[in-house]
Amino acid sequence: MLASSLVLLALAFRLTVAQNLSIPSTWRVIRARSAVSIVPYLQFIFDPSLYSGFGYWQDANVLSAMANLDYFTISRANQQAVTDSLNAAFSLYTDYDQYGVSFYNDDAMWWATAAYYGYRAYGDINLLSHAIETWQHVSNYVITASDASSGKQPNKDFLIEGSCDGETMVGGVFWRPTSDDTSVNSITTGYDVILFYLKCAHLVRVNLSAYLTSATGNITYNNAAILSANFIKTSNMNSGGLILDSIDAQDCTRSPSDWLFTYNSGKYIEGLSVLASVTGNSSWTSLLVDIVAVATKATAWEGSNGIITEGADITEDNDDVGFKAVLIRGLAEAWSRNIGNTALRTLIQSYIDFNALLDLASTSDSGSTWYSPAWEGPGPTSFIAWGQLAAVDVLVSAVRINS
Repeated sequence: MLASSLVLLALAFRLTVAQNLSIPSTWRVIRARSAVSIVPYLQFIFDPSLYSGFGYWQDANVLSAMANLDYFTISRANQQAVTDSLNAAFSLYTDYDQYGVSFYNDDAMWWATAAYYGYRAYGDINLLSHAIETWQHVSNYVITASDASSGKQPNKDFLIEGSCDGETMVGGVFWRPTSDDTSVNSITTGYDVILFYLKCAHLVRVNLSAYLTSATGNITYNNAAILSANFIKTSNMNSGGLILDSIDAQDCTRSPSDWLFTYNSGKYIEGLSVLASVTGNSSWTSLLVDIVAVATKATAWEGSNGIITEGADITEDNDDVGFKAVLIRGLAEAWSRNIGNTALRTLIQSYIDFNALLDLASTSDSGSTWYSPAWEGPGPTSFIAWGQLAAVDVLVSAVRINS
């Protein structure tokens, strides 16, 4: 009964924009590449010495890309490095929470999703258990129907709003576990749809929940993913189909309308891809196509040539540098799971190829290739560590969609 009612809720929502999967004429023409021709560029980029000093969540993204490359190429080349790192982090930090109950649920979810990718690539049940345990931990910070009705979330010391602007807060995930933090954000909730394959913090919770459902067949993860996916769709998406950043559960205030980041839409796309695939529900597929059509042509983060401009600082590393790679990863998952939709796959393939760095933002020297975080170019004149970081997921995704 619950699943049926959730599906009806999904059907009740419609975007105000029509699907447009055409490739804009302003996108530049690129030369086609095979997956085999791209793989050599990744040999240098996965050198562990390149990634010291990055943020905790960014480290998880590197491991995610390494595991996904092995999965896409049916290889175990990175298995030792991936599993050792994931196991070490889980042993050091309970539920992948580096800072305990003081900081961020989404950080734990980035690592949990990396653990799922590792399980998917290598069949390592131990990594799957890490993802599940982390999902269960973050689930303590989800707004349930009971919470929304009572106006109280057990782990928060303030009253919450059960609905904002006429839409339910059920399924939203608090960004931080501290008792006084009021923010419910999309990236944490989105992971729950993804760990639907397992279950995880909003966008990350959508994402992980979707993956956990896929991996375990457990209806608990399925329902969690649907609740969180519905929350984003009805409460944290603008009329144009782009995912908003956050909403305050105490007073319903929202993040500025121009806080539009690639990774929020990217995690939602990834989670919806899995959710639609696992449930077989066409309403999720239709929503996915809508979101992809909008996200690949969003002026909020790209130019008319289709190149992402977000996170292009060549002087210092920041979170924005890692955001755009998450969108590319989500699009690659959508490409993989929609074999029958040629128009969708062609759009995604073109978009990833246009952002694949090799033509505009790379420099080769003495057998190594450097990448700029500014994907419009030019190529860097020296090594930029965070440029390499941003390139990892793009090149791995390019391998996938050109296979």
